[in-house]
Amino acid sequence: MMAAVFWLAIFLLVYSYFLYPLLLKLFITPKTPTQQQPEHWPSVDVILSAFNEESCIAERLHNLLQQDYPGPLNIRVASDGSKDNTGAIIQSFDDPRIQADVHTENRGKVAVLNDLVAQSKADILVFTDANTFFAKDAIRQLVMSFQQQIGAVCGELHLHTDDGNANSDGLYWRYEQFLKKSESALGALLGANGAIYAIRRTLYQPLPASTVVDDFCIVMNIKRQGYDVVYTTNAQASEEVAPSLQDEYGRRVRIGLGNYRAFRQHLWALSPLRGLLSWCYWSHKVLRWFGPHLMLLVLLSNLFLLSSAWYQAALAGQLLFYGLAWVGHLRIQQKQPTPSWLAILSFFVSMNVALAQGFLRFLRGNQQGAWKRTARHGDAK
Repeated sequence: MMAAVFWLAIFLLVYSYFLYPLLLKLFITPKTPTQQQPEHWPSVDVILSAFNEESCIAERLHNLLQQDYPGPLNIRVASDGSKDNTGAIIQSFDDPRIQADVHTENRGKVAVLNDLVAQSKADILVFTDANTFFAKDAIRQLVMSFQQQIGAVCGELHLHTDDGNANSDGLYWRYEQFLKKSESALGALLGANGAIYAIRRTLYQPLPASTVVDDFCIVMNIKRQGYDVVYTTNAQASEEVAPSLQDEYGRRVRIGLGNYRAFRQHLWALSPLRGLLSWCYWSHKVLRWFGPHLMLLVLLSNLFLLSSAWYQAALAGQLLFYGLAWVGHLRIQQKQPTPSWLAILSFFVSMNVALAQGFLRFLRGNQQGAWKRTARHGDAK
């Protein structure tokens, strides 16, 4: 029995991280969705909720005002109980395209998004973040990707450090982008890059205020209504990563909590009757979210199998694996040169530890919707 648990847990981990991407690589050709310039450009509202973003919000709004979109474009931005000058900055813009709201109470990102969308009458909503910067044609490219049955379009996000270099976790990010492109080609794209995506306003369904991964839930609700979601590399955006491992880890824990809440909200997608969507959901999301549980099962079941020399070696291998991950973590934390293989190993373990901590928070049932802003290099010291 324990041997079956041991091997099944290993198989599911290997399948989700290696075999599933390999199947997509072998049988699916990622493609950019067909684009067409509309006869009449639809109205667009950019939806932006900000919390303590005084270091970047002015630059962000200037970036959005410089979009070359030919149709009606407005920017609905709200300060969600910010304790810094974010509210004053957004109110200082006198451009009529910017519609600013300042809330004194920090209610949480999703509560603000629900309000902003309720105020909108635009045809298309573009969601983004305060620290994201669009290419000049990003909104135009998003809108041109909407066809008759398409309900949402996800753009491409590039991560970088404060010195302009690629994200140190760039390999994993490119890996995730490949999965998104392949799933888009299958008609089974799961979620969106929260920094750059667009939806038809009429398809938006208000979310519970406790929702964390709003980009995933908004798009999954659109899939549930029978509309397609596509990924386009033509709509480009960039974003700076968190400046420290501690800041990045905290973000992953929060996302982990959000993942398990989303799992509970979207049980419908587990049904095999959903076809390719269900397959991709299980393979890409569900098995990843329960990766920490599978890793724990491998370790615990191994302890019951030590009468065999082979399983003794397997346990030694696991301990070496986690030991090396800890060494890699320390080297990265101390900004020491770290081999790429060791950095990837450390990243994988750290990501799953953060997920496990998010799961524990989920079990405690904390329904607070207020958010904690991730620190960035541009912040005042």
